[in-house]
Amino acid sequence: MVQASQRDIRRASSFRAAYDAALGRWPGPVESVDLPTPYGVTRVNRCGPVGAPPLVLLPGGGATATVWGACVAAGAARAHRVHAVDLVGDPGLSVPAPDRAIRSVGDLVGWLDAVLDGLGPHGPVTLVGHSYGAWIAAHHAALRPDRLGRLVLLDPTQVFAGLRPAYVLRALPMLARPTPERIRSFLAWETRGAALDPAWLRLQEEGAGFPAVRPVTGPRPDLAGLAPASGGGPRVDVLFAGLARCHDSGRAARAAREVLPGAHVDVLPGVAHHALPLTAAEEIVRRLAR
Repeated sequence: MVQASQRDIRRASSFRAAYDAALGRWPGPVESVDLPTPYGVTRVNRCGPVGAPPLVLLPGGGATATVWGACVAAGAARAHRVHAVDLVGDPGLSVPAPDRAIRSVGDLVGWLDAVLDGLGPHGPVTLVGHSYGAWIAAHHAALRPDRLGRLVLLDPTQVFAGLRPAYVLRALPMLARPTPERIRSFLAWETRGAALDPAWLRLQEEGAGFPAVRPVTGPRPDLAGLAPASGGGPRVDVLFAGLARCHDSGRAARAAREVLPGAHVDVLPGVAHHALPLTAAEEIVRRLAR
């Protein structure tokens, strides 16, 4: 029992050191705050001019808020107040409430409502999500369109298309029993060997010892209310990764255009799904400036 406790402490210490190292690569001063919500304490890393238009960033599953460092380095915080969020229940520094777990889409939307309330944003929010974070962002936009000025979905999963069976099968061993080796191997396979930030990659490997929490899954968000004909809602941009293994990006893009005929939908060639926020940061920031 004592040995197990010491091992857990060492794992937590190692994860925190890797997290701090990845966050330390961000340019300029970064303020980290812990926001109370009904579902636990949420860690938010923020930078950029206070009072600038708010840019709220939701990472993919397990990626942590540190994945947005490349976008910050590319200039995301020049004209925005960046708020990069650790998802509650995921690897990161957010701490779930012991007596109130997030179990449904409604819980996720309520959690994000509380985060936005805690941020006290100045002006309309631009909400950006990648992968699973995009799924959360899309559900929030569908149910709370009045809270957002703009919605940006980066290679969203389970929003416009399902996951490829081959991707799920390849990910299963890592999900069932994560180890640093399995995480590294999966990311190398999915990104087709892309050069990833070594500090972020180390943090991913350290996440193998993070307590597992079953993520909320469910139906695709109903985005019909965001179409122009419905009379309002935020501007919507969708950017797919051309080399994504998780889904057919061309088919997903066509589905997105059908669901949201007024959205700006593109496929970015030469970029893989998990690498998108890291290796396509300049393109993401350029599109945010439009």
